[in-house]
Formats: sequence, structure tokens, C-alpha cells
Amino acid sequence: MLLLALTAGAAWGADALLWFDAAGPTSEARQAVDILMAAADHGLDPRDYGANELDRRLRQALQGPALGAAEQAQLDSQLTAAMTLYLADLQDGRVDPRQIHADFDVPRHAPFDTLAFIREAATAHRVIEAFQAAQPHLPMYASLRESLARYRALADHPAWQAALPPLPGKKLAPGQAYAGLPLLARRLEALGDLPAGTALPERFQGVLVTALREFQERHGLKPDGVLGQATLQQLNVPPAARVRQIELALERLRWTPFLRAPRMIAVNVPEFVLRAYEVRDGQVHVNLSMKVIVGKALDTRTPLIDEDMRFIEFSPYWNVPPSIARKEVVPRLRRDPAYFQREGFEFVTAGGRVVTELTTANLEAVLHAGWRIRQRPGPRNALGDIKFVFPNQENIYLHHTPAPQLFERERRDFSHGCIRVQDPVALAKFVLQDDPAWTEGRIREAMGKGESNTIRLDQPVPVLIAYNTVVAKGGRVFFYPDLYGHDRLLDTALRERSAVLTLLRRPSADAK
Repeated sequence: MLLLALTAGAAWGADALLWFDAAGPTSEARQAVDILMAAADHGLDPRDYGANELDRRLRQALQGPALGAAEQAQLDSQLTAAMTLYLADLQDGRVDPRQIHADFDVPRHAPFDTLAFIREAATAHRVIEAFQAAQPHLPMYASLRESLARYRALADHPAWQAALPPLPGKKLAPGQAYAGLPLLARRLEALGDLPAGTALPERFQGVLVTALREFQERHGLKPDGVLGQATLQQLNVPPAARVRQIELALERLRWTPFLRAPRMIAVNVPEFVLRAYEVRDGQVHVNLSMKVIVGKALDTRTPLIDEDMRFIEFSPYWNVPPSIARKEVVPRLRRDPAYFQREGFEFVTAGGRVVTELTTANLEAVLHAGWRIRQRPGPRNALGDIKFVFPNQENIYLHHTPAPQLFERERRDFSHGCIRVQDPVALAKFVLQDDPAWTEGRIREAMGKGESNTIRLDQPVPVLIAYNTVVAKGGRVFFYPDLYGHDRLLDTALRERSAVLTLLRRPSADAK
């Protein structure tokens, strides 16, 4: 795609210039270069398109002397190539998601004639309108662009020119004195958590505590109003780092298919939140939102997936994955044989026969003869009382949990990869809303029956497991930790891509 974009326009030839007429560069040429110069407004890098060089050469062409035919053809071709690459980046992102997430094979925009699109926009004198229409139309995309501009404006703000003083002890609790109160207040005001012009109290109390809670909530922290080391660390993140975080979030929004179906379920892993929503007239209407528990960051990360939910299993069996059986369950059963009956386990032979007796030979058969361990439906079942199935290679699904107290934690990466949902009844109602026979009462009855029952959905519901460390909601911007290091990988991939573009463009950049 890079080579195609960088050579686009050459086929038109000198007698089919797009950005020049008999008088020289057209007004559309100026608009096109201005779009490239403003690429940073979308979190893109103007240097990827040679925007400064194109701007310099266009200014020279406009101010005279007139360019020769060969020079016009070269500049025309380079501007077309830059606009082609910009259009592709704006619509589908700059990197293939599989470069960052091996199994995240998301649908791209349907192929279309990019050069014809650009030609039509230029000849119809609608360059600005056409490229505005080409950008993503997610409400969050527009909100994050506004946040990007706001955080860029904070880059040289005096509130970050000095470090916050050390805390008095390990933390600053409400009512305590703190030498850094003026600077703390200035930062919170600059970030919008403290109303402008608020009178500064003598101690850490009142409006300052309220503002700190707002800040903590927006940064994935426990909003307790106590300034501890975790909160101090987030307060010390410079605006430039937040700018990059927003740029990465915008990049992900360009290739995450949030609008591919009328109804969808989306899990944002770093936020630990599931949203079920409907798409009407291109707008997202959230029907419900709930907390989730995702895979452990250390070793059992939840993969990013875009698949259709096709089944719901009430009172499910838990078929213990072989890796968990080998590493955890079998060793535990050898140490504590009573665990087998207490948890409701049983064996399933390679031929499908159920065996309910715990023996050393049966454990060896799990390890070496293709037997499985499964947990019967019941109050101790690891999947809870309902399982939402969207078939995928990773065997990931949504399910309830017998340990709902974990939803009260701020950081919720406790699972082996599957996703535990806080309110399974509400989720089942959303999934089954087109079938009036499935009332809330019937759903609860099926969940509590203790007999496994799987139903096939008449209309599959897409499930999207996504990854955004920045989210705009309710007119505020929220930042979350890079739980799995995916932002770091994306940042590296984008920088490597920019380096390649610089190398590919170098011969033309030196041309005069």
C-alpha cells in the first residue's frame, strides 16, 4: 500500500494534471496541502505525507516563477500520492491490526477506486467536503479529536514546569497540609477536574478532594480522594504523553469495526467494561453497560476478537481447558482429593463416557490419554449459571461467575482469558430481546435450573473485544493503563512505518 500510494498519479501523465491548470496550481491544490498539513488534528503525522515539502513547493509555484511542465507533473503526482496515502490512513488506519494482534482479523473498508475518489473531489471543487466525509463518524472519534487539541494546548502549561513536592508520608489524606497544594490545584484546574477560579483552601480538603476524585475516576483509579503514589504517578504524566495516548486511541478507532451490525456487544479490555448497543443511522445508542473481568496481564491475556455470538448455554458445564487441567486442577486434586467432590468435577473419556470416580489412573488419563475434566452445573461452577458463546479459535466466551465480589476491584484482570460479566441477566435480555418468549423470569429460571441447556440464537449478535486506553464519555476523557502493553507495540509499529516512509520519500524530497 505504501509503494502504491507513493507512486499514485504517475499513470495520469503530464497531460492529465489534477492540481494544475493553465494558470498554475489550483485552489484545490492549496486545500489538499492544507489537509495534509493539518493531519495531526486526526492524530496522524504530516511528515508521513511529506506535507512540509509539498507546502514549500506549492508556495514557490504560487509565488512564481511558473513551473515547467516536468516540474508540474512531478509535483502533481507527489500531491496525489500523498492524498492517496492520507485517505487510506484516515479510513483504515496506518497499520494492519494483525501486526499488533495476531488474531484480530477485522473487516476493512470495501475496496474502491481511491484515485477516482480524489479526482472527483478535485474536479467537483469539493476536496474539503469529500475528505471530511471520509473520516470515521463514530461520536467518540470526534470527541477524542477535541481532547487531542485540548491536551496539545497543555504541552507548555506552567502547571507541568515543576514537579509536585514529595507527599507528607506515603499519602496525602483529606485535612492534611501539603506544600504542593497550589501546584496540585493548578494541574487539576488545567485538566478540567477543578473549576477555574476556585479559591485554594489552606489544607487538602473540600473542593480539592472532590477534584482529585474526579481525576482518579478519569484515570482508572479508586476515587477515594486520597493522594497516594498511584494517583501521584498519574498526575505526573505530562500532557505530551497523553497526546500520544490519544493519537493511538484514534488509530485504533479507525480500524475497529464498531458499526458493522445493527446490534453489537463490545468489551474494552483496559477499561474493564462491556457495552451492548444498537446502531441507528450511523449513531451508537448504548443500551447497557457493565463491569467485566478479563484475562490476567501476566500470562492469560484476553485476545482481541470480532466474532458472532451464536449460542447461549444456561447452567453450563465447565470443560476445564487442558492447560488449566495440567497446570492447576490435576496438581490440586493430587494434594486435596476432596476438592474433586467439593467442586463438582467429573471426568469425560476420549470416547465421551462420564466417569465420576477420582483415581490416580484417571488423573494420568487426563494428562496422557485424552480424558477431560469438567465441572457440573451448580453454585460453584466457574462459569456461573450462564455462558455466551461466540465460536472462535481461542475458545473465549462471556460468562457469569460465582465470585461477584471481584467486580468491586478497580483493576479486574483475574481470569484465564474468558470474560466474566457483572450482570448476565441484563446481557441475556439484550441478546434475546427479539424473542418475546424469553422474559426475564424465564431467563432466571433457566439459569437457576441446574440442568445444562443450550439455545441457538435466531439472529447472531457480533461480539467485539477491543482495546482502547482512552475513552470519551459524558463530555469527559478517561485514561486507562496499557494493561497488556498493546499501546507500546502500536507506537513502535507506527514509528517504524514512518521511518520506512521517510526512506521511500527521500529521493523526491531532495528534488528541487
